[in-house]
Amino acid sequence: MYCAALSLVVLAKFQDHQGFDGVMLGRSGLDYHFEFTQCRKHPVAPTPTCEDLLVFYAPDRAEWESTCDRLAENGFLRVTSLNPYWDEQGRTFADSDGYRVVIQNAAWPS
Repeated sequence: MYCAALSLVVLAKFQDHQGFDGVMLGRSGLDYHFEFTQCRKHPVAPTPTCEDLLVFYAPDRAEWESTCDRLAENGFLRVTSLNPYWDEQGRTFADSDGYRVVIQNAAWPS
């Protein structure tokens, strides 16, 4: 879901590392990644709130629209943001667990 929608790749995976399974998603050469883990012994139900946001800035309009389209095509649902700021220049999407991704059609302030 996240790989196809956000053009990420699986950087690494692990299984049963002290009872945890996980996968790291990102892009080669960047100094960050997203890590999704699951505990085999103590499963945790997802508990997202509408303010748990993963925000991406895409200043190029065509790139922004393409990313929004890919999110929808890969199972993310478009939702109204709790904070109206994110709906002014962006779109908010929820994954199948309810966690939210914002694609902002702006540049990150420097």
